[in-house]
Formats: sequence, C-alpha cells, structure tokens
Amino acid sequence: MTTRALVITSSILAENGQSNALANRFIEQANARDGIDVTQRDVVKNTLPHLDISELGAWQVAAAERSAEQHKLAAHSETLLAELRANDVLVIAVPMYNLGIPSQLKAWFDRVLRAGETFRYTEKGPQGLVEGKRAIILAARGGQYAGTEMDSQTPHLKSMLGLMGIKDTQVVYAEGLNMGEQYRDAALKEAFQAIDQLVEGL
Repeated sequence: MTTRALVITSSILAENGQSNALANRFIEQANARDGIDVTQRDVVKNTLPHLDISELGAWQVAAAERSAEQHKLAAHSETLLAELRANDVLVIAVPMYNLGIPSQLKAWFDRVLRAGETFRYTEKGPQGLVEGKRAIILAARGGQYAGTEMDSQTPHLKSMLGLMGIKDTQVVYAEGLNMGEQYRDAALKEAFQAIDQLVEGL
C-alpha cells in the first residue's frame, strides 16, 4: 500500500532556507523507501495572491454558472483542495517570520480552509470534513520558542489543521538556528533524526 505525502514549503530563502533543508531531508528519506509517493508544492515559487472578494465570490457560484474569470479564480482553491485530498500525509515545512507563518503559506491555508469543503458549521461548532489524514510540521526558527508564550505559530497551525479535521499532528522543531554554529548544527542533527524516524513510521 502506497502512502502519499504532500510536502508544502514556504521559505523565501529558497535553497538557503533551513525549513527547506528539513523538507529536503524528509523528501530524500521518503524517496529512498518503497511505498511512499511524494508531491511537492513550493508556495513561494508558485505564489498565490492574497484572497480577495472576487475570488471568494467565485466559490459561491455554481461551476456551470461561473464566468471565465470566475473559473480562473476558483481554480486556485480547487486545485489545492484536490491535491490535499489526494494525499494521506501533509508535511508543512515552515520558517518563523515575526512570530508567525509566511504570508505565502497563509494564502495556501486561505484556499483550503473552506466552509462546505473542508469543514462545516454545526450547532456544536465547526466540524472538520478532512478525514483519515495526518500532518507533520517541520518548524525552523532562528531563536528558541517552543513551549513558550512567544510560540504563537504552533497553536495557529494546529488550529487551522484541526478546523479541517486533521488532529493527528506531529511537530519537529529546529530552533536556535541563528544563535551560533554550535546551536545550529545540534538542532539540525536532532531534527534530521526525528524526521528519519517519522519517515520510517509511514
């Protein structure tokens, strides 16, 4: 049985990004094993525009009734939704920018977090519609934030994933990457080992 993994990268530093190094480690280990099929999406190289009212409105129009422009706008979300649904594991490689996630990654979430598609509203609150999937967050930070009040990024990501129904989420941190070579090397080594173990468990 093949496990399908969707790897989302979001570093503006391209090959110099430490979160991309974490993603590359995952991809290399996954490709070295049988039974894992990896799809990559770089939301920086393939940047999405900020969500606006025109695109939001296109979602509300039945496909058969959309104009050519509305079809084009709706395709952003529909392509990403199809990609998400086609995979079993969502791997999000994310740097920390000003205590949050890159705006490019937020634009991706804005297209896949859709009422009626990935969650619905009920009398008991939102209910996720994405079932049977797990998520792995590969978080690269210049400082050390995990487990502190300064880490607003992790709860944000887990909340957005949970809204879709993805509750099985594991986080690999590589922290202190800008605190000197010793911190960086140790953090990356530990993160790579954790990634290797996660891939072995897929």
